Amino acid sequence: MKKITLNDFAVMTPSYQQYSFDYVLDSLQKIGIRNIDFWGGIPHFYRFDYTDEGAAAFLKELRQKAEDRGMRFVIYTPETLAYPYSIADPNRKTVQRTIDFFSMSMDDALTLGTDRLFINTGTGLRDLPRQQSMDICIDAIARICAEAEKKGITMMLEQLQPYESNLCTTIGDIETILKAVDSPALKVCVDLVAMDVAGESLEQYFERFGEEKIGFIHFSDAHHEICGTGNLPLKEYIETLERHDYSSIVDLEINDSIYWFDPHAAHKQTVDYLRTFIPER
Repeated sequence: MKKITLNDFAVMTPSYQQYSFDYVLDSLQKIGIRNIDFWGGIPHFYRFDYTDEGAAAFLKELRQKAEDRGMRFVIYTPETLAYPYSIADPNRKTVQRTIDFFSMSMDDALTLGTDRLFINTGTGLRDLPRQQSMDICIDAIARICAEAEKKGITMMLEQLQPYESNLCTTIGDIETILKAVDSPALKVCVDLVAMDVAGESLEQYFERFGEEKIGFIHFSDAHHEICGTGNLPLKEYIETLERHDYSSIVDLEINDSIYWFDPHAAHKQTVDYLRTFIPER
């Protein structure tokens, strides 16, 4: 049975969006986390501020800064949840723009040194038939995954909460998409908060998909808040991961906007809590 240690944890960076990326690196170094889930958004990185060559040069600089501190990028999370992107919109131009952006993001991920790229469905227009939006979404994900297969990228598909999506909020929705797309490039990122909201369990995800298809975990307490401050059974989640020999990343998603003022303190409190029952290495 593989033991989960702090070496298996990463930090998502969107909660640091009011700070520079140098501050992010300083913060993670101080709390002892070496794995980075890099969020593609201002002020850290906005793809269209650069040419292809300029983006590659900038990301190589970020990668070198991280590696100089003994850190690494373990996944790239481009900002695609809302405007101006959607893979479920009836406007074909919007969907194509989003697919093109994912293709560029694959190249950006590889430049950062990771072969993982995050994706979610977003939402379809709620005044349209859900199946119409789902069909558009599945077709788009299939096209994205076909490109990912060519580039050696694994897409990590996350389920969302009902206020975020009318397409993918449950185990059943994830299974529908995985079966329809049928690509080795598509794996599951289990968001523990969305899972709890849906009344599901981590054990159910492993029963449904097996160890091979679960490639990433978004980890936090209720409402994406500081670990140890809510009511989620976080220790039990870790025990479940260990029981199934989970060997990928446990990604801290401490992303509620209440932490934007002082994200370092929020992540330090979380890691201090984790240290009470998780070994360093």
